[in-house]
Amino acid sequence: MKHFHMNNNSLSGRIPPELFRLPVLLHLLVDTNNLSGPLPPELAETRSLKILQADNNNFSGSSIPAVYNNIRTLLKLSLRNCSLQGVIPDLSGIPDLGYLDLSWNQLTGSIPTNKLASNVTKIDLSHNFLNGTIPANFSGLPNLQFLSFEANNLSGAVPSTIWSGITFTGNRSLLLDFQNNSLDTIPDAFEPPKAVTLLLSGNRVCDTSNPARAAGLCQPASVNDAPSGHGPQVNLNCAPCPTDRNYEYNPSSPIPCFCAVPLGVGFRLKSPGIADFRSYKEAFEIDSTSVLDLSVYQLYIEQYTWEAGPRLNMHLKLFPNNTNLFTISEVMRLRQLLAGWQITLSDIFGPYELLNFTLGSYGDDFPTVVSSGLNKGALAGILTGTIIAAIAVSVVSTLFIVRRRSKRRTVSRRSCKSVFRQD
Repeated sequence: MKHFHMNNNSLSGRIPPELFRLPVLLHLLVDTNNLSGPLPPELAETRSLKILQADNNNFSGSSIPAVYNNIRTLLKLSLRNCSLQGVIPDLSGIPDLGYLDLSWNQLTGSIPTNKLASNVTKIDLSHNFLNGTIPANFSGLPNLQFLSFEANNLSGAVPSTIWSGITFTGNRSLLLDFQNNSLDTIPDAFEPPKAVTLLLSGNRVCDTSNPARAAGLCQPASVNDAPSGHGPQVNLNCAPCPTDRNYEYNPSSPIPCFCAVPLGVGFRLKSPGIADFRSYKEAFEIDSTSVLDLSVYQLYIEQYTWEAGPRLNMHLKLFPNNTNLFTISEVMRLRQLLAGWQITLSDIFGPYELLNFTLGSYGDDFPTVVSSGLNKGALAGILTGTIIAAIAVSVVSTLFIVRRRSKRRTVSRRSCKSVFRQD
């Protein structure tokens, strides 16, 4: 058992502590259920667990076991909206923890001061009862995309070095949400990089500090899902494609205005370890085409949308390799790879699910065969023959049983007569 995906159900009771005995368990997804009771500390004994996602359950009165710091393989810990209490344990001992969401709980105390793993992308501790100051251990995290302490009881100075060590190129950005706390100090010369969004509304610093107001940091803002997006658009100077099939231009093709018939793929990342896909889009293209044995330009991400979870829903198009059409064998190969769960993406993207595989124009040429290679007529003949054979066997069996019972009754009667004669 590697993938334990039980999320979005109505399961109740406790998370079984015996799960730690699964030696190769990778993903434990039990979010959005009716689970209760304490979080099992035994999970710290797992040897391969990468994702523990238990959001939207009711572990009221329970705390986060400190021994979770010993899950050395953990990449994502998401316990959002679980009615958890107590303090935040030190998780700096997890060497590759890339995603931490403990928001919307009842956690108290101060924020741990030990530095998390350098590859962390998201830290969300919002909507708790944390106090004290914002420690300096959030500076120098080169992959950080999202940091939120919104709606706590934090005080002191607004940190001014969190973005140090981050290279802002392309779509790289950083969101810092410190709204609705009691922060009261800000440096006089405070100029975050343009790629940094800092939100300070609801803090004392917005009542007393001209620099904060002058920098436009005090406007109330709602932090919604990460930005959705779409792929590059087609060059409008291209002539129309033929209409006898679903020809399209591949915007990523090295050959300008080249018409080809793509395959449509509905694809969803069930538990991604990122907060913003834009800066990981190229990595996803390289990763997915590599496992599919395609060139990068054969993949076109038409659209991607964040959903509740958070999960990332994508509509992909796969184009032939500088030809107008895929061969039927290539269509079957790609479908088998995706539908048969035969590809493994990088850990940062987490597990995936195939929502649909659209043949489009290839549906007209696709052979009406199943994996056994038999056509529908042959299958119908086999099915009919099987039914007739089953009926015949049933009739013969029934006659055999009836005859046997009749024979037993005859023998029994003769035995009784024999006994009566002896008497």
